[in-house]
Amino acid sequence: MKTNIGVFFGGRSTEHEISVISASQAMSAINKDKYDVTPIYISKQGKWYTGDALLDISNYKDTQSLLAKVEEVYMIPNYGDYNLYKTKKALFGSNVLTKLDVVIPVLHGSNGEDGIFEGVLESIGIPFAGCNTLSSANGMDKITMKMVMQACDIPVVDYVWFTDKQWFAQRDQLISTIEEKIGYPVIVKPANLGSSVGIGRAIDREQLIEKIDNAEIYSTRIIVEDMIEDLQEINCSVLGDCDDYQSSVCEEPIKSGEILSYEDKYMGGSKGAKGMQASQKRIPADLPDEVTKRIQFLAGETFRVLSCHGVSRVDVIIDRKTSNIYVNEINTIPGSLSFYLWEATGISFDKLMDKLVELALKRKRENGMKTVSYDHNIFSLGKGVKGGKLGVK
Repeated sequence: MKTNIGVFFGGRSTEHEISVISASQAMSAINKDKYDVTPIYISKQGKWYTGDALLDISNYKDTQSLLAKVEEVYMIPNYGDYNLYKTKKALFGSNVLTKLDVVIPVLHGSNGEDGIFEGVLESIGIPFAGCNTLSSANGMDKITMKMVMQACDIPVVDYVWFTDKQWFAQRDQLISTIEEKIGYPVIVKPANLGSSVGIGRAIDREQLIEKIDNAEIYSTRIIVEDMIEDLQEINCSVLGDCDDYQSSVCEEPIKSGEILSYEDKYMGGSKGAKGMQASQKRIPADLPDEVTKRIQFLAGETFRVLSCHGVSRVDVIIDRKTSNIYVNEINTIPGSLSFYLWEATGISFDKLMDKLVELALKRKRENGMKTVSYDHNIFSLGKGVKGGKLGVK
């Protein structure tokens, strides 16, 4: 029997549509001679669906009509239960629709790339590709990510962070801190979103207030970063696990304005979004060999120190005035799974999907060798329970 790969996509995220595009590309690339593919679409309302109609991306133009053609499903968070169940139970027979062998999450942004969904998969114990709960959460949150990288001597730009409640209660103090520590211009970002959503540039106090007010709509945590004015943005993908990984060739995305926008990334100047591969870019980036190697090293180090897994994309910034290189962020589930970077490196999309399945199964085997509980039961020892209250002496 062929391995059944469950590909999860969509989700309760501002990057919902981009996830659909990335997943459609990934499912098309999977070798059907080796694997069965089960698409599981998570709606914007958080419900799960499966069915062949999900494989045709043109169907997503009318979501209501699409959902009428597919079946609502769910999984039980019981360890070892890899079944996909029908929500509408049959009068007779089993309500198991299929059993998944491996999961490949292609969920971008909040509620999917941030560790929430990965936690569900870890509770079930099913092999899955990509970062685990911890590395997903750290990679998604720009504040925590920069703290880890700073502690590991990976260069990042100066920044100030705060919560939305702090912004409302301590606005003047925070503005002064930003102006004293960083100065203008700055970049304002929601801490846990991708795809340039909620990001804005500020060159003075008035714009700073405006951009922070906009960013807090999307997140409870805000980060304000020093903006390098004469910059060059470079991306590099990393594939493997934190102990055995390789870096791809580098790309230079081409932006239409001062900030690489959502449209720059996903519309690519064409009619209709086609994912990250549609954006304007130079592959490989036109860089001196030593700069390319430095970026590939920093990308690998970022992947390593965050304990990443699967395929990620690391975005860096080169300050053209000083030639300094800074890591901007990591995308633990990158748009289009960065397949175009791996094709340019010599790994075809179908082989990339093979590698993700292999990595998922390898991690499952390795985790199975670890001790997670003890055989003995302290309640059978007759000690350590006083007055009916649980507690160890």
